[in-house]
Amino acid sequence: MHVTIVEVRVKPGREADFLEACRVNHEASVKEAGNRRFDVLQSSEDPAHFVLYEAYENPADARAHKDTAHYQAWRDTVADWMAEPRVGRPFIGHWPH
Repeated sequence: MHVTIVEVRVKPGREADFLEACRVNHEASVKEAGNRRFDVLQSSEDPAHFVLYEAYENPADARAHKDTAHYQAWRDTVADWMAEPRVGRPFIGHWPH
């Protein structure tokens, strides 16, 4: 399984907007071929800090996610809300399968 952990810091006051954009992206992403999980997490200590946990069956499915209209709409919508560039780190998921 191919997992990407994406860390995002948004500008203060944009948390609710960011969450709504992520909800729309999440609802479409979990319907993609190869998607296993798409979690949106918000820090309980720093409400402007988010983590996206994206799990796909393989790297090709993860790459295909970036070609979807819902991902591109999310990316363009949230771009100006970023306090700093988001950072995605790839992992190999072993369990659960």
